[in-house]
Amino acid sequence: MDDLRTRLSSGALDKHLLLLYGPDRLEKEKARYAYVLEQFTKTFGYPAEGFFSAPGRTELGGNHTDHQHGRVLAAGVDLDDLAAAARTDTGRFRVLSEGYPLLDVDLTDLAPKPEEQNTSAALLRGVAARFAQLGCDLTGAGLDAYVVSDVPGGSGLSSSAAFEVLLGTVMNDLLFGGKCSAVEVAQIGQYAENVYFGKPCGLMDQTASSVGGVVAIDFLDPSDPVVERIDLDLGKEGYALCILDSGAGHADLTGEYAAITDELRAISRHFGKEVLRQVGEAEFSAAISALRREAGDRAVLRAMHYFDENDRAHAQAEALKAGDFPGFLSLVNASGLSSALYLQNVVPTGQTADQALMLTIALSSHLLAGRGAVRVHGGGFGGTAQAFVPLDMLEDFKTQVEAVLGAGACHILSVRPVGGVKIA
Repeated sequence: MDDLRTRLSSGALDKHLLLLYGPDRLEKEKARYAYVLEQFTKTFGYPAEGFFSAPGRTELGGNHTDHQHGRVLAAGVDLDDLAAAARTDTGRFRVLSEGYPLLDVDLTDLAPKPEEQNTSAALLRGVAARFAQLGCDLTGAGLDAYVVSDVPGGSGLSSSAAFEVLLGTVMNDLLFGGKCSAVEVAQIGQYAENVYFGKPCGLMDQTASSVGGVVAIDFLDPSDPVVERIDLDLGKEGYALCILDSGAGHADLTGEYAAITDELRAISRHFGKEVLRQVGEAEFSAAISALRREAGDRAVLRAMHYFDENDRAHAQAEALKAGDFPGFLSLVNASGLSSALYLQNVVPTGQTADQALMLTIALSSHLLAGRGAVRVHGGGFGGTAQAFVPLDMLEDFKTQVEAVLGAGACHILSVRPVGGVKIA
């Protein structure tokens, strides 16, 4: 509506934008919002009625614990998927993400489509289907949305979860009266990705994006995870969060990721269990000799990582709640060391000459010189590292990292205090 443009230009939305992006990015984001509004009208032929945003996410602790029904610590970040959207009576959900073809889903035909697997259309249809199952009346309803994103794909910041949460946030507000909680919106995104997209993901990414801030998640019962929100202002602690692109991609690494779950499954099945959360650590320790023969030393080491990392993720959350940021950083460094030595998800098996992610971590540790923290970020083997950098070192750290890894390799982020949200 014209009122939306007026509110943006007059400064009426500034307090919301400051919360999401901070003062340094206010004018840039106002221009971005104005652009999205303009593109919505050009695309659909009428004005939008609201802005919606969903952040990317970063894993702070719990590396490869979620698939074992363990604990994780994650956070929304200040990069997001942004949409201008409006209700219609067309019976269709139309989404144009900049740089991609228009998605157009018939809301009267929400059965999974095999030909849509691994496409964004599957996510759109799956989100709509789950809302309908939860009681959202889509009769005669429709939605249009124009989307832009500054969450880089392949960065480990989970651009797919941000997109799912954005879709869920739009539908929840415009068609369901906001009846779903943030965790329920996350579960809707997971449902779409599992059932329609065809990827058996966990719930960490969507929950961090939907809830925002720092979230401690316990997946003991993955159908009903325990989610606790923790406040953290990195700037007040004197730190910035940097995601470092090692330059090593994730292509051809499916076997490496599968080997982790396969080896941990071999350990848990020794005890007649499906995941390690169901196995007592003392019981595991007593059986190490037999487990070495049955599953191999690497599997045992990876299980050791799981038990330590599961406890560590909980300890990280407790340190933040107690205001012990130095203690939190110590645990971040311990997590990175465990991932490299025991989980062994930094260097792909057999690689010697090309060790880009390990080099990124070593370079960061050297530059930090005993301050801050650095660890592998996400799945590992390729992709990104995560560093907590003191603000007084930040400019020099970024310059020296990018001198080695290339311009744009150091993404400086903040923890975003809110998750999926309607701005106006």
